[in-house]
Amino acid sequence: MPSTPSPQQPVPADPSQGGAEPGSAAPSTVVPTRAAATSRRLVLWVGVLAALVILVDQATKIWAVAQLEGEPTIELLGRWLHLTFIRNEGAALGIGSGYTWILTIVVIVVVVFILRSMRRIGSRGWAVALGLLLGGALGNLIDRIFRAPGVAQGHVVDFIGYGDLFIGNVADIAVVGAAVMIAILSIQGIGIDGQRHSAEGEASETSAGSGAPGAPAVPEETPDVKPEEKDEVPSAAAGQAEATPDETDAAEGPDAPTTRTVS
Repeated sequence: MPSTPSPQQPVPADPSQGGAEPGSAAPSTVVPTRAAATSRRLVLWVGVLAALVILVDQATKIWAVAQLEGEPTIELLGRWLHLTFIRNEGAALGIGSGYTWILTIVVIVVVVFILRSMRRIGSRGWAVALGLLLGGALGNLIDRIFRAPGVAQGHVVDFIGYGDLFIGNVADIAVVGAAVMIAILSIQGIGIDGQRHSAEGEASETSAGSGAPGAPAVPEETPDVKPEEKDEVPSAAAGQAEATPDETDAAEGPDAPTTRTVS
C-alpha cells in the first residue's frame, strides 16, 4: 500500500532571522500606543493649566471690581508696579478701542486654533505654552462675552499697572508667558509634535544619508575646459606625433653614429 506522507509540522520562526516570537507584540503597534498615551496626557496638562489660569484670572477680577473700582492708585513698587482699576474695551496698550466685537472674533479664532493644535502635541514645553495661551485667551474672552455693555462687546477688567506702559490682568500675564515660551521653543527648533526641526539637523541627515544604500549617486565634478583649450590639446598632440617619424629617420640616416662592441 502506498504510504501516506505525514503532515509537516510548522517550523517556529527564528528570532535571530527576524521572525517574531509567539505572543510578542509588534513594535509597530507598541510605539503608536505609547505616543497616543503621551499625547492624551499632554492634552490633559493643557486643559488643567488653562482651567487654573481662568480660575485665578476671574477670581482676581472679581476682587478688583469689589476692592479697586473707584479707588485711587495703589503703588506696590513705586510707579513701576501699581494697582489701577480700568475697564478696557480694546486690546493691550489700548489698541482696537471701538472694535471690541472684532477683537472677540479674533480671540475665538485663536481659541479654535489652539484646540485643533492640541491633537498633534507631543512636547511638555508646548503643553505648558498652549495651556497658558488657552487660559489667557479664554479668561479675557469671558469678559468680552459676559461683562457690560453687552455680549461680544464687554470690557475687560484690567488692574495691574506696569509703570506708564499699560495696565493688564492675570490673563495677559499668561499670554505673554506663553509667547515667550513659544519663541524659545521655536528658536530651539522643537515642533509642537516634540520633534526637533532644525536646518543644521536636516543638512547633517542629508549628508549622512548620501552614502547609504539606495541613495542617489552624486556625480563627480569635472574641471571646466574652455573650447580653445580643447582645440589646442589635440593639435599639440598631433604635432608631436608628426615630428616623431622625422626624428626617427634622422637617427637612422647614413650619418647616424654606429656603436661597435669591443670584446
